[in-house]
Amino acid sequence: MQISVLEQAKIQAQVLVPLVKALERELGRERAHTLVRSALGDVYRRLGEEWWRAKASPDLGESMASAFQSFAKGEAIAYSVHTQSPDTYEIDVTGCRYAQFYQKLGEPELGFLLICGLDFPFAEGLGADIKLTRTQTIMQGATHCDFRYTRRKD
Repeated sequence: MQISVLEQAKIQAQVLVPLVKALERELGRERAHTLVRSALGDVYRRLGEEWWRAKASPDLGESMASAFQSFAKGEAIAYSVHTQSPDTYEIDVTGCRYAQFYQKLGEPELGFLLICGLDFPFAEGLGADIKLTRTQTIMQGATHCDFRYTRRKD
């Protein structure tokens, strides 16, 4: 049985939110978040590497379109694609049930740490030539998330 990424995130939150809260009490908010970002960043960077190898396609737009279809399963996110090419994938996420979930928990800041903050390490795992730019998120109160993936041409 395959569960959606959203359902996986909800299950993970049952363990990670209390863990992060305990770390915050023991270490302070900043130190705890730095530790969590580092530990989970390593995991998501490896996931990005494994996912990119499994895709075995040099087409960035096609590969990221596939990734976002996976993230969106179960109507988890609504998004519009602005640009899709072999070297570019630009979208705006306009609806996010991940953000809704963390807002209902009263923990949008932890949602940003545990969900949104991991987008960059995942993108790093795609390769040194792939860059993600994102200036805002729904989790932080914006109207949309602006994902811009580009392949650097050095």
